[in-house]
Amino acid sequence: MSERQYWVGFNIVKGIGPARVRLLREAFGSLGEAWKASVADLEAAGLKGRVLQNLLETRKTLDLAAEMERLDKAGAAVLTWEDEDYPPRLLSIDQPPPVLYVRGSLDEADDLALAIVGTRRASAYGRQVTQELAGQLARNGVTIVSGLARGIDGEAHRAALEAGGRTIAVLASGVDIIYPPEHRQLAYEITQQGALLSDYPLNTKPEGGNFPPRNRIISGLSMGVLVAEAGTKSGALITTNYALEQGRDVFAVPGNITAKGSDGTNKLIQEGAHVVRKARDVLEVLNLESAIDYVEARETLPADATEAKLLAELDEGALHVDELGRRCELPIAQVTSTLTLMELKGMVRQVDTMTYARA
Repeated sequence: MSERQYWVGFNIVKGIGPARVRLLREAFGSLGEAWKASVADLEAAGLKGRVLQNLLETRKTLDLAAEMERLDKAGAAVLTWEDEDYPPRLLSIDQPPPVLYVRGSLDEADDLALAIVGTRRASAYGRQVTQELAGQLARNGVTIVSGLARGIDGEAHRAALEAGGRTIAVLASGVDIIYPPEHRQLAYEITQQGALLSDYPLNTKPEGGNFPPRNRIISGLSMGVLVAEAGTKSGALITTNYALEQGRDVFAVPGNITAKGSDGTNKLIQEGAHVVRKARDVLEVLNLESAIDYVEARETLPADATEAKLLAELDEGALHVDELGRRCELPIAQVTSTLTLMELKGMVRQVDTMTYARA
């Protein structure tokens, strides 16, 4: 058996978390040796009482090879502390999860990640600002991390996907159980442009007690946590507490002072959270201004020969579309449609009726 199977086995044993995994590795040299150890040796290593009984019962009933086969059928990869692909930012937190189950893929680019969280009862305002901010950040190379919940979480994931960016959903269940069920299609799309991630074994139901602990992973994966909309009792604020403990930046979008759903975000700002009105506010705090500058510069470069021709002619000043068509020897329909796209990209601007100049 490979060593990875023993990590999975210990992750299933109730009561064995990061601290005890470290203890067992130090005592036996590897988790494989710890799994096979005698009761006396396990007791000598510090396992006692209920935790020891849980381990002995699991060893009797769990078929490790069959469990690894189940993971393979579920399309779930396993990462442990020993793997180079284990997210380095998460590995740096206090007591990182020994095992991560992943559907989809993690990427080096995910090291530049921001968590966007908030209320499940999102208002129209909360949805709008989440869509705008998550989309802008994703377009600028920032991976969006959230929890796949209804409301703000779902909007953040969708906006990142629609922007062609990457996104990671951290689940409070096994990666084979999607909650809420109406997000199954969204979860599938996330696996195509990011990952579903959990430290819970397969078939773990999304029980209430699972949600607060998973929030430490959301913040742990991220450079900072942005709360888009939240009341004072929102679970999203638990994530900000973890973020502060982990030395992460906390951001908040200001909201209507008469709206209960914005009490939490406004209070965060009052307590010192960074105010966010646009994506650049986040990027500047995280020293990622070069990312947005690079993308903005890239978007102003010609995408094809037609754009290049039009830009070259506009170097001399503003021109009417008829004159542009004559100089470039292009049909007027092609000139106008290309200029419309170039205007959306910020490359040109309309200075008069059907007359354009470089932006």
